Amino acid sequence: MMKKAILRPSLFVLLFIFLFSNTVFSQDESAEATNDAAESTEVETESPVPGGDPVEGKKLFNSLCAACHKPYERAVGPALHGVVDKYEGDFEWLYSWIKNSSALIKSGDARANAIYNEYNQVAMNAFPQLSNQDIDNILAYVEQPKPEPKVAVTAPGDTKTGGGSEVSTDLILAILSFVLLLLVITLYLVNKTLNRFAEANGVSLREEPSQRKPLWKAYAENGFLILVTAIVFLLGTAWFGYGYLMQVGVEQGYEPIQPIHYSHRIHAGENKIECKYCHSSARVSKHSGIPSLNVCMNCHKQIAEVAPETQAKGEEEFNVDYNAEIAKLYEAVGWDKTTQSYTGDTKPVKWVRIHNLPDLAYFNHSQHVTVGQIECQQCHGPVEEMEIMYQHAPLTMGWCINCHRETNVKVKDNGYYTKIHEELSKKYNVEEFTAADMGGIECGKCHY
Repeated sequence: MMKKAILRPSLFVLLFIFLFSNTVFSQDESAEATNDAAESTEVETESPVPGGDPVEGKKLFNSLCAACHKPYERAVGPALHGVVDKYEGDFEWLYSWIKNSSALIKSGDARANAIYNEYNQVAMNAFPQLSNQDIDNILAYVEQPKPEPKVAVTAPGDTKTGGGSEVSTDLILAILSFVLLLLVITLYLVNKTLNRFAEANGVSLREEPSQRKPLWKAYAENGFLILVTAIVFLLGTAWFGYGYLMQVGVEQGYEPIQPIHYSHRIHAGENKIECKYCHSSARVSKHSGIPSLNVCMNCHKQIAEVAPETQAKGEEEFNVDYNAEIAKLYEAVGWDKTTQSYTGDTKPVKWVRIHNLPDLAYFNHSQHVTVGQIECQQCHGPVEEMEIMYQHAPLTMGWCINCHRETNVKVKDNGYYTKIHEELSKKYNVEEFTAADMGGIECGKCHY
């Protein structure tokens, strides 16, 4: 009878969990189906420009106009949304302005000169290659209503609040906790029943004390084992101690968080920006240098925010709000994106240094980058894949010496090595030689 009293509630709970989980999953599936149906529904609107094709216009806008304009906010030039109403639907004037703004300004046109003076007497680029239909397509694209942010659609009767399945998860955890409690009670009752049965039948539950010598006592009386243990302990201590001391000052893998998040993966990887565009001093100086924020602004004056799909990817994989980081850049450099001008209110950015050689070692970037034609990745690793920059190599003396011994000097089409290549070729009777052959492992080359 006892077994039945215990098993029936457990079966009932398991059955309840099964049924409940099916209900939850079916609700989630119906909600997803509703959301998918809502997202797939598109509202067709008439093109605001007669005969204009917004799809073709978007292609033209991205290739010709996006460097200076944005549809809904000011960039280098004004926002283009509403331009048709602003100029009272005068398409002929818009055609003339877009195809050759300079000619329209010189003709004395009042509206053209007003724009020219408003934007510091800088004329817009001419686009004579665009047809009237092309311009209609561009205007049809920029005149579309600003898209509203998508709102998640929930299934009818869905009472879940917050950002997910918090209610159902808590309920499942509560049920599992109840089942666990039942199992604990069951085990306790079974153990108690077995003890009573054993006592009723005269079964002893206590083990007889062992007559064997305790292990620790046997070990303490064995001199050979103590000697072997001492030797192993001393050798292990020396090994691990040496390994630890050899890591002093080695910061391989160091990955500090910077005050402004900079993604080498996006800049050097996806956008293929050459390393020495930002670290330009690496070509001619000992140091690679920290790029000025004005270098960042060369691009980010136009790029005020990243695309939604890139933003979502960053938040999902790296927990980074890229638009917030761009806002930090604007605050530091004193840039007002609404007026497209500098305020003069700047703030210093306290970057955290990653690669740091000791003062006793001399390293010259230009000697390696310009003279030796060494790729940045050879020392800094695959920076084009790094979301957060870290120290890839150990940068120890042994690591540098091995590189000098193993790396052949690039002498082809390299004027720096023309004379020395001829001399070393005669001396060693070889066509290729390493930095070590040139004296690159002499102490005085790096320590003086």
